[in-house]
Amino acid sequence: MIVVAEDHDDIRYVLKRSLERAGHRVVVAADGASALAAVREHRPDLVVTDVDMPRMTGLDLCRAIRADDDLRHIPIVVASGSLMPGDSQASEAGASATLLKPFLPAQLLDLIAALLPRATPDGATT
Repeated sequence: MIVVAEDHDDIRYVLKRSLERAGHRVVVAADGASALAAVREHRPDLVVTDVDMPRMTGLDLCRAIRADDDLRHIPIVVASGSLMPGDSQASEAGASATLLKPFLPAQLLDLIAALLPRATPDGATT
């Protein structure tokens, strides 16, 4: 399962549809605080977050996840149009990877595939 935190309805919809078409279960949140609640409730395999959101930024979301012993192992992809190439803010906040907007859904899927453990036919992860 993947939690997607994105405050723009159209981008959130495209991300959700792209991830679902690739076989992922997705929970969406329109702001960072709702995303943190979803992460605590669902314990996702991965989080995709925008940076500029109401109630809690994506960087603050990263910091909150990394500060929680039960959640800190979850990979976090920061997908942002506000960061510049080479900007270290996301990695300093604990992001596993950064994807600069605009990006193609295939780029996000490739990044997610690299971050998630692979499932074997018997359901175990490698």
